[in-house]
Amino acid sequence: MLKDWTKPAVPKEEELQSRLAAAQKKLAAQQMLVKDKKLPVLVLVEGWGTAGKGFLIGQTIKDIDPRIFKVASMEAPTKEECRRPFLYHYFAQIPEAGKFEFMDSGWMGEVTKGCLRGEISEEDYTKRIESIRRFERQLTDNGYLVVKFFLHISRKEQKKRIERLWQDKDTRWRVSKNDQWQNEHYEMCMEVFDRYLRETNLPSAPWYIIDAKSKAWTRLQVLDILTQGISIALENRAMAVPLLQNVFPLKKMPLLADIALDESKTLEDGVYREELKRLQQRLGDLHNRLYRKKVPVIIAYEGWDAAGKGGNIKRLTEALDPRGYEVNPIASPQPHEKARHYLWRFWTRLPKTGHIAIFDRTWYGRVMVERLEGFCSENDWMRAYNEINEFEKELSDWGAVIIKFWVHIDKDTQLLRFNDRQNTPEKRWKITDEDWRNREKWDLYEVAVDEMIQKTSTSYAPWHILESVDKKYARIKALKIVVEALERVL
Repeated sequence: MLKDWTKPAVPKEEELQSRLAAAQKKLAAQQMLVKDKKLPVLVLVEGWGTAGKGFLIGQTIKDIDPRIFKVASMEAPTKEECRRPFLYHYFAQIPEAGKFEFMDSGWMGEVTKGCLRGEISEEDYTKRIESIRRFERQLTDNGYLVVKFFLHISRKEQKKRIERLWQDKDTRWRVSKNDQWQNEHYEMCMEVFDRYLRETNLPSAPWYIIDAKSKAWTRLQVLDILTQGISIALENRAMAVPLLQNVFPLKKMPLLADIALDESKTLEDGVYREELKRLQQRLGDLHNRLYRKKVPVIIAYEGWDAAGKGGNIKRLTEALDPRGYEVNPIASPQPHEKARHYLWRFWTRLPKTGHIAIFDRTWYGRVMVERLEGFCSENDWMRAYNEINEFEKELSDWGAVIIKFWVHIDKDTQLLRFNDRQNTPEKRWKITDEDWRNREKWDLYEVAVDEMIQKTSTSYAPWHILESVDKKYARIKALKIVVEALERVL
């Protein structure tokens, strides 16, 4: 793209200033529409060192209410952030609905620097490009406006700016070693930048190359593109997004109705206690090795109300070092969570390498409760199957062990447990009116769960059914599955 780029004609000064004033006025008016219509706007500013990224952002935000924008200067990921997936650093920064987020450099800068320094292999580069393309597409599919600018200057212009800044002791700090290295290796950088821009130039999130030689001209180009993008995004907010075909390998799974819940799925107390002790001891040993080898683990629990998820999780955590795991109980999203991409609150809860994250309820709420209660559109939840498979593929490629449990009981067992909770004072806190309402929709939930399991049981993140009419049986089965999965990876 950079190699084929044709520099646009710069308007005369009078016309430039007139158009710039009109564009500033338009953005000032649009900001209230962005807020009222709850449009999240992510503006990524990339470009050559000394091209003026910081100045451009500063001039652009002058026309926006400071309460509805944030600016993120995306430095290299910290050691702590490097222990999480590549996109964690960026997904955590996405704006709430109705707000702007301006990023001074971002995932392009990290990937291209890694390539130029020889820190990223060709295989890793390809994986990261796939991740970025999915990330940007998921954002736009979920209603985000993603606007990507690359500020372009010539080698000669960059060198002139470096020299000018260097001559003044008060601006010398603004010239980084990377800026100087870029100028010395301009053609090599051009090759890497050009390839990256071509491979991440998406129809829903295209790259805009900006002639950055003149500050006023740079601002006008950016404001024209940004305001036009906002206008189009506001007009298209009601449009449904085409569904993508699943490209991930699926594991054949039984329907819930075909899963036996008979006496063969029970355990005697003595056998249970013996197996529990053995498996917990083994799990504790594996947890130590897990930490040493820096393997992340994600254990996801879904299941019927009163199926025994809490007790199952408790038997797992009893075996673990409390410094190396976290249980995330997932309830209805908070307002700041609801205002972002639905996966945001799970991205931000991912474990560090060597740690275990246990989710009591998960991202699968999108295709169950949100689907059945009408909290999202049909297009949203139908699209979510592929988005979830992509999310879990990202985690798998990062090196995470993903274990997903559906804790299964029948209707009669649930009713017995509901009544027991209702009639036992110390258990009454466990039963809510919502539990009874959900029970009335059992058949609808069963259809949704069957579809969820069929469409998201992938080879890298398969579902495991825990028959839990006998809770002891389900606990031992879960421990065995976790132990076997960790033994395989270790």
